[in-house]
Amino acid sequence: MNSFSSLLIRWQKTHGRHDLPWQDTTDPYRVWLSEIMLQQTQVATVIPYYRRFLARLPTLADLAAAPVEEVMALWSGLGYYARARNLHAGARAVMAQHGGEFPREPAAIAALPGIGRSTANAIADFCFAARVPILDGNVKRVLCRCFGIEGFPGAPAVERRLWQLAAELLPRQRVGVYIQAQMDLGATLCVRGQPRCGECPLADRCVALRCGRSAELPQAKPRRALPQRETTLLVLRNGHDILLEARPPQGIWGGLLSLPELPAGADAQMHAATLGCRVQDVQELPPFVHTFTHFRLTLRPLLMAAQPLPQAAEAGRRWLAPAAMKAAPLPAPIRKLLKTLSGSL
Repeated sequence: MNSFSSLLIRWQKTHGRHDLPWQDTTDPYRVWLSEIMLQQTQVATVIPYYRRFLARLPTLADLAAAPVEEVMALWSGLGYYARARNLHAGARAVMAQHGGEFPREPAAIAALPGIGRSTANAIADFCFAARVPILDGNVKRVLCRCFGIEGFPGAPAVERRLWQLAAELLPRQRVGVYIQAQMDLGATLCVRGQPRCGECPLADRCVALRCGRSAELPQAKPRRALPQRETTLLVLRNGHDILLEARPPQGIWGGLLSLPELPAGADAQMHAATLGCRVQDVQELPPFVHTFTHFRLTLRPLLMAAQPLPQAAEAGRRWLAPAAMKAAPLPAPIRKLLKTLSGSL
């Protein structure tokens, strides 16, 4: 078992990634931020968001003090927005429960909002020299292929086996380098499609390569048809300004600004009046589809020339000009739609 870690540590020194902006730091805030951003998201996508986030909120205390609307705006376009809400809540929990000092023990880290066992262990490994395994998607893929582990890695029984194996493989020293090596191997060579097995330091011991099963392992999650949903969006435009409203804190696009939705069976013009608008024209725009993890949503926009009624704007609703929308916390498909309409977002 020890030779497995030795091979990876030696490989990491020469072939691993060494230029990522969150490397060469033991600041748990920066490592935590990178780990959360990298969940379900490619490195190339994360890097500009990571740098922009830290330029505005360079410390954990800055994040805790920032309004959640600002955090969501910085996250806008990165997706999986619960990550941003949990990050903000976690920073406030560190300030309130730990006196502003990031906890060092994996169990205490995992108790913070939105941090699972693997992320907590990674922070403890990189920042506090802990000796605990991680089990992100890259590591699962490396272990399943190298040791020929059958079954979907997310299934409880398979995951328990992987955690046990990951713990047994830990070296006595240089755990942080070893953990980084596992992540780098899975991200650069042992990739999901077309793995570069000829360059892999584990090729001589890889069960999947020996048996010609690299394309099969790890086994995919049993597929099921995604449920279909649809909604009608009201694009209420007064000149160049668009009416946006805050989404509820939980659920789809929670905490972001979006276009008002038309309730099922409601009349568009009458509903616009409840939003404080007199509608002068209605135009159906082409529908488009946005796929979430658990369902597929068809969005049907109605472009409506609208005149605000002389009444106080309701809380959570506001008219925004295109220039203001650039910094607004908008979901990616809504931003894309508005960009298409205005050409300036």
